[in-house]
Amino acid sequence: MRGDQVRRRELIALLGGSVVAWPLDALAQQPALPVIGFLSSASVSGPVRSASVSGPVPTAFRKGLNEAGYFPDQNVTIETLQAEGRYEKLPALAADLVARQVKLIVAAGGLVSARAAIAATTNIPILFIAGFDPVKVGLVSSYSRPGGNATGVSIYTTELLSKRLSQLRELVPAAERIALLVNGSNVVSEFEVRDMEAVVAAAGRQLIVVDASIGKGIEAAFASAVDQNADALLVSADPFFSTRRRHIVALAAHYRLPAAYPWREYAEGGGLMSYGPILMDAYHQIGLYAGRILKGERPADLPVRLPWRFELVVNLGTAKALDLTVPRIMRLGADHLID
Repeated sequence: MRGDQVRRRELIALLGGSVVAWPLDALAQQPALPVIGFLSSASVSGPVRSASVSGPVPTAFRKGLNEAGYFPDQNVTIETLQAEGRYEKLPALAADLVARQVKLIVAAGGLVSARAAIAATTNIPILFIAGFDPVKVGLVSSYSRPGGNATGVSIYTTELLSKRLSQLRELVPAAERIALLVNGSNVVSEFEVRDMEAVVAAAGRQLIVVDASIGKGIEAAFASAVDQNADALLVSADPFFSTRRRHIVALAAHYRLPAAYPWREYAEGGGLMSYGPILMDAYHQIGLYAGRILKGERPADLPVRLPWRFELVVNLGTAKALDLTVPRIMRLGADHLID
């Protein structure tokens, strides 16, 4: 009897050990989830490094990723690194993602992020959203056949500055001195200033360039524009400004300065008007491309996408507060009118 009890205890111990060992072995054999590195130039609150996908990663990107069959924390991981508006941090952050051996880098926040990622690696696939011609600045060889390890979406925000100027002049036809708010720490500002100098001069107007960045405050830039008797303001599509749009809109209202913005969020927040592509469309496309790359496609074979929707948003309440009359043709042509 005593021998049967010993054997029973040995059998239970053996079975128990097998039950414990099996899930540990199974877990050890499970492959690690692929990691998408999300490199953001934006200035946002919170820590510089965050593994959360609910923070600076746009919902539209996650939606595209889901449609491609990938779900964060189920079959993919997203690691986000943020420069917080300090663009000089981007090269080190990009190198950090390369050292982690991520499967893909999404360079969010324009040309500065894209250049930092491309300089950091020629092997890891890169997806960018650029507001300037990616062929002209050397990100890709061509739109249809990008060539290297990068592709993405070109949203033409820089090229649309002249269009926004034309619309702004419809609202403020007497404007002679046009201020252009740029971020001098972004290389794109050089192209913007050069192009707009030619456009404004051709229209017989004067361009006033005001610079704002981490080192040069937005308040000082507005004060400079007013001191130089600016009649109206164009705001660059720089990510540094986008994350401070409420402050910028408030300053424009304070100085009663009619302003044109790149994204509808400005107009929805009280800005006079906005014209540009729908940014969330671009992030959705990048999410779809991310899924295709994770499945094995090469960036070199994925054409650079262009905007397919543009929208004009006019805030009628702000126009009234500035004693501006919105022309009937602009009302009819607007995609959204905000009362």
